[in-house]
Amino acid sequence: MSTSLTHRLPREQSAILATNKVIRSTYALLSMTLLFSALTAGTSMALALPHPGIMITLVGYFGLLFLTAKFRNSALGLVMVFALTGFMGYTLGPIISHYLAMPNGAQIVTMAMGATGALFLGLSAYALTTQKNFSFMGGFLMVGILVAFLGRNFQPLYQPVASVGILWW
Repeated sequence: MSTSLTHRLPREQSAILATNKVIRSTYALLSMTLLFSALTAGTSMALALPHPGIMITLVGYFGLLFLTAKFRNSALGLVMVFALTGFMGYTLGPIISHYLAMPNGAQIVTMAMGATGALFLGLSAYALTTQKNFSFMGGFLMVGILVAFLGRNFQPLYQPVASVGILWW
């Protein structure tokens, strides 16, 4: 006679098991989408595909992001997630190829990839071991992204001021 493990555990432990299952599934999906994006970026680099241009890139990103949100509660949503990450990999391939063509390009790409992986792993481990809820940082991070985006867009207008500002650092 076999009974399920969750039926014999107290309610708190079964909730923890359910949470761990969700986290495990989320990380599995994240790793699959990252691998698919890396595969399409590598294919784009190997085939020396040109960058699609700003309009195709923006329409592709926002269109696939919209479709991912629209079909989020169906199996088609999963297909849209992979289409989005694949398109991101395709547009990333020519950019990585450009950096690899530089004299120290392999070092730049390797350091960026290693730093991103190490930070993601470290922050994930911290969040999972401390059991802290970091949702309160959402507004702060969104404002930070907007400031960086707007600063980058207005940077050509203030080029002389920005170069003087760098000297102050």
